[in-house]
Amino acid sequence: MSDAQSLVGLIPRLRRYARALVGDRASADDLVQDTLERAWSKLHLYRHGTDLRAWLFTVMHNVHVNRVRATRPTDPLDDEMPELAQRATQGDGLMVRDLERGIAALPLAQREVLLLVALEDLSYDETARVLGIPIGTVMSRLARAREKLRALMQGKGGTKLQIVK
Repeated sequence: MSDAQSLVGLIPRLRRYARALVGDRASADDLVQDTLERAWSKLHLYRHGTDLRAWLFTVMHNVHVNRVRATRPTDPLDDEMPELAQRATQGDGLMVRDLERGIAALPLAQREVLLLVALEDLSYDETARVLGIPIGTVMSRLARAREKLRALMQGKGGTKLQIVK
């Protein structure tokens, strides 16, 4: 399979991760397009025999970080989250909505790790390489993200710091 065919085959996964990362369809499509453009122009830097998927996620992460740094949005949390195609029941729909809002409320560093591990099924090692951080940092960010998400889903709103005198 050629590099071009491999890139094309990974577009749905890139779109899914981008949509979960940025929140809205138009921005996600722009992120995927910019990622593919950069990947295609830098394809000579890809080492054959390594995981193309992880390399593309690394490229996407870098493009996204560059965008965030350039724009510095005043309101990073957008109420508009992707709609699911079909919901089984009203209760399930409310739970999914709460989960989407909980994921959106996570700090960006924790959200990135959670999405790569849980949604994209990357290993801790692959996630560490994609984000350019140590594997221990991946594990701690993932643990904090899961803990905060669990607290949000149970209606606790996260942990509060205790004042020590």
